[in-house]
Amino acid sequence: MRRTRPRTQGLRLLGSELGVLFRRRRTWAMLLALAAIPVLIAVAVRLSSAVPAGRGPAFLDRISQNGLFVGVTAMLVAVPLFLPLTIGVVAGDTLAGEAGLGTLRYLLAAPAGRGRLLAVKYAGAVAFAVVAPLTVAVVGAGIGAALFPVGPVTLLSGDTIGAADAVVRLLLIAAYLAVSLVGLSAVGLFMSSLTDVPVGAMAATVVLAVVAQVADALPQLEWLHPWLFTHRWLDFADLLRQPVVWESFAANALLQGGYLAVFGTLAYAKFTTKDVLS
Repeated sequence: MRRTRPRTQGLRLLGSELGVLFRRRRTWAMLLALAAIPVLIAVAVRLSSAVPAGRGPAFLDRISQNGLFVGVTAMLVAVPLFLPLTIGVVAGDTLAGEAGLGTLRYLLAAPAGRGRLLAVKYAGAVAFAVVAPLTVAVVGAGIGAALFPVGPVTLLSGDTIGAADAVVRLLLIAAYLAVSLVGLSAVGLFMSSLTDVPVGAMAATVVLAVVAQVADALPQLEWLHPWLFTHRWLDFADLLRQPVVWESFAANALLQGGYLAVFGTLAYAKFTTKDVLS
């Protein structure tokens, strides 16, 4: 019984963290804002006479032929700003929010320990990183099916798959984006460990995401591109080939894992020595 007690406490702490996170109005407001992206795209395409090929986001011109492309287009639109913005808010608030409210010291009074508390806070941020792109994908598929015909999908490789297989590809893209946000969540956790002002940690996390994308677009910094956590955010096109090419998924996971290792270690080093009574 004594051996399982710390694990039980950790699970209870995780359950409490997820409960608090997904009961907040702010969390639901952000998810509703993300859900509005595919709805807006679908309605705009539905009300327009035609979408010229090559204009707007990728796959936009295919939506009227197959509603499943609403989800793909919406996720593509959400990647550069909207998803990083919501992740920055959640990850930046993990520790700084508790410190700002004065509840961090009470959480640390429990026998869970700082390391376990840090892991639980990060797990909460990752849980939101999974739910956020999944919301865009599911709402996109739903509104697309409601407003447009749904049928076989022609992949980038030229092969055609059925609608059910296409939904699986849509979920794979959502999973790819969730993995893409793992590194940013670790950066936000570290930023949150540096301050007691959650707004500062949120802003710093979002700004770093924007700066990384700007740097990734500059050819003068080509040597830096492979090391940026945003570098492979848009490489999910390989999931739209037959058969699926997993190299990009694996490379992205390795890159995000590196950021998790580095910034997770930095957050642990800072948090375990942080004076929560100051």
